[in-house]
Amino acid sequence: MKFNGKLILEDGTEFLGVLNGTQENSPVAEVVFNTSMVGYQEILTDPSCDQIICMTYPLIGNYGVNQRFAEAKKTACKGFIVRELCDYPSHFENEITLDQFFKDNNLVCLSEVDTRAVTKKIREHGTFRGVITGIDTSFDSVKDKLQSTELKGQVSKVSSNKEEVFGIGEHVVLYDFGYKANIKECLVDMGFKVTVVPYNTPFERVKELNPKGVCLSNGPGNPDELVEVIAEIKKVQESFPTFGICLGHQLLALANGAKTEKMLYGHRGGNHPVKDLETGRVFMSSQNHGYVVKEDSLSNTPLVKTFINVNDGTLEGMSHKTLPVFSVQFHPEYRPGPRDTNYLFEKFKGMMEAAQ
Repeated sequence: MKFNGKLILEDGTEFLGVLNGTQENSPVAEVVFNTSMVGYQEILTDPSCDQIICMTYPLIGNYGVNQRFAEAKKTACKGFIVRELCDYPSHFENEITLDQFFKDNNLVCLSEVDTRAVTKKIREHGTFRGVITGIDTSFDSVKDKLQSTELKGQVSKVSSNKEEVFGIGEHVVLYDFGYKANIKECLVDMGFKVTVVPYNTPFERVKELNPKGVCLSNGPGNPDELVEVIAEIKKVQESFPTFGICLGHQLLALANGAKTEKMLYGHRGGNHPVKDLETGRVFMSSQNHGYVVKEDSLSNTPLVKTFINVNDGTLEGMSHKTLPVFSVQFHPEYRPGPRDTNYLFEKFKGMMEAAQ
């Protein structure tokens, strides 16, 4: 195997591989790892932008790509790293190869990489900024760019800039912080009309729409950046039943006086066990986040914890003591169980019915 590309991290560490897709340099992005065995298309189209994603499962692309399973209309990640890229997918719904998907979306992939070494590096030292580039690129030529590039404002890059309406029935507003399509589809399947609104939609506009409830979507980046949005969410929760997912969960925490912090390497994968503290049951969950709500910061807030991560004990869910408001850090719409956490959407529906 002849290597013609490499991943360069901001500390100078390099990992060799073979370029696929556009075979152009990737933008500087945060290098993270994902432990999912399947779902690579959903991961690639998740609106979590400014990331170079390293897949820990060794064989990627074996069932091809079908546009029907995309979580967004376009890719938001900046690069992909795999051990082995399958050139001949086999699946009855396959439309194109993963390499063709990379080319169609102007995305670079580095294959034949020692993905175990990349993952160990991140687990021991935390996430790094990195770039996928040609084999002849020196660290010195990209050092300044790697160490000075600030990855901010991600939500504004992926949120829609106009309102969109889907489905029919009782009305739900979905704040778009970079929402995954399956959240909208879960709500539509339950018989709701869903109005997707931009991330910076003021409370007064939500009030004009007069929904039965409000869902705060997932999204990328540091929740502390969204100061103006947090102020609007505080108003929203006082008027409508509210359900927060991932970034929406973090924003609800901040709106109620709790705090968040960046994790060493985050949770990204479809195999994270979470425990429902009310029932004692443990569910497998899909996760994709680099920030977490600090559990000890809930003590002086109207929030109580409802879920914990079985692996590391971090906070995975919370509810409001007096308002019909709750949230989870994981993705109930992904349902790796496959229907384990679907009941959370039923809980949201019940809150809206009770509030009528």
